Amino acid sequence: MTSALSHLRYVTVEGCIGVGKTTLTHLVAEHLKARTVLEIVEENPFLPDFYKDQAAHAFKTQMFFLLSRFKQQEALTQGELFDGEGGVVSDYLFAKDRIFAELTLSSSEMGLYDQIFRALQQRIKKPDLVVYLHAPMEVILERISRRGRSFEKDIDRGYLEALVDAYSRFFVDYDDTPVLMIDTADLNFPNRQDDLAMLFETLTTFSVDVGPRRLTLTGRPPTTPPQPTKPQQQSLL
Repeated sequence: MTSALSHLRYVTVEGCIGVGKTTLTHLVAEHLKARTVLEIVEENPFLPDFYKDQAAHAFKTQMFFLLSRFKQQEALTQGELFDGEGGVVSDYLFAKDRIFAELTLSSSEMGLYDQIFRALQQRIKKPDLVVYLHAPMEVILERISRRGRSFEKDIDRGYLEALVDAYSRFFVDYDDTPVLMIDTADLNFPNRQDDLAMLFETLTTFSVDVGPRRLTLTGRPPTTPPQPTKPQQQSLL
């Protein structure tokens, strides 16, 4: 890790399904000489059935994700993954688990889920920076189709649109850590070195104690966005 980025010991990449989180996680980790912590997706045995019938399989699917994410994140609190030069880059934020839960769980299931979620969240280490990726729906659908995961073939477009909206609302209020918001519609980090270099240069502006709390990166130089207006409350259930 270069000295300009030495303050970034724990970076999280977030965004909707198919937006490119894991690809960028590997690229950032390589640049920072960091270890990766990747979300367990394929190992969830309930996920294929969930995409076919969300109501019937939502709770067990979400609890598997919550507990598997907690098990991974708990290891971060022990400190072993931060030994060495580069720290850690992860392709998910633990707090995002609740975004998915709100979309799919019934009110009674949500009550039980929240009790467990709050107890676990208190034991989770917060990242130094969250990189939040977003893209137009057609781009997301094309990327999901291109990667060809069999369990995603039945994913509903309406569910993805609701998920994108839920992510947007979540990051309007999120202030636990600095956030770099990236519109990936006109950026191609795996295939364009100039785009990747612009990202790495932007990372140097963040620090644990000083620097911006929030920046936006597009195909143009990064800017500090205006304070977002909180939308009216909408039920996701």
